[in-house]
Amino acid sequence: MRISARNQIKGSVVEVTKGATTSHIRVDIGNGTIVTSSITNEAVDDLGIKIGGNVIVVIKASDVMIAVD
Repeated sequence: MRISARNQIKGSVVEVTKGATTSHIRVDIGNGTIVTSSITNEAVDDLGIKIGGNVIVVIKASDVMIAVD
């Protein structure tokens, strides 16, 4: 795979929660840090995403926000 996005993090799928049309994929990227992605159920099936599978989290965002309370 070749992609222009520079923020690529390898991890392992720890949870897949399917909804009506969208799934939430939780990925452990190391030291117990979890990244969650929302993708279509069709994408989950097409990519064969399963718990324990190795994936690459690709982050492409024009804005990164930080808030404090």
